[in-house]
Amino acid sequence: MNPNPFTQFETWFAEAYQSEPTLANAVALATATKDGRPSVRMVLLKQVAETGFVFFTNLESRKAEELAANPQAALLFHWKSLGRQVRIEGAVEPVSDADAKAYFDSRPKGSRLSAWASPQSKVVPNRAFLEDRVAELEEKYTGEDVPLPAFWGGYRVIPERFEFWINRDDRLHDRFVYEKDGDGWEITMLGP
Repeated sequence: MNPNPFTQFETWFAEAYQSEPTLANAVALATATKDGRPSVRMVLLKQVAETGFVFFTNLESRKAEELAANPQAALLFHWKSLGRQVRIEGAVEPVSDADAKAYFDSRPKGSRLSAWASPQSKVVPNRAFLEDRVAELEEKYTGEDVPLPAFWGGYRVIPERFEFWINRDDRLHDRFVYEKDGDGWEITMLGP
């Protein structure tokens, strides 16, 4: 294992992109309410650097509400084709408006319209409601750029702990944990 967990992650992530049929960047994001009620859902990792792991979302969604009340999260990447998973735990902070806009502007127009059309995590009457909203927005923004909604942005998970898991025969898996130790990382091995 590389002594730097970010380097180790980037190596595995590159291998996942070669072996996973779709969405190697899909990650389970676990959040919790202020009183500890957990919630988990899949999001897409859009940036990774030693400053953290970034995903984007509607800032009025359930996950955003939970992160506002309890700015801690856990991520779980599982790459079945490789027999590997990575768990990451840490504090969460919002990305800058400039970073959110740069990413939003890079998305296909349909994805930008969908961000505007969907009241994420809120009750909608039916699918037609969403499709009608997209159609209205397509007409509104014909020939124009779709602007960044005020209710859309991103979050950065700042790792304090990584766990790299490798599948082995007979369930005798390998588990390597990296925990912050001053400016570096301490690596330990756990029993499966």
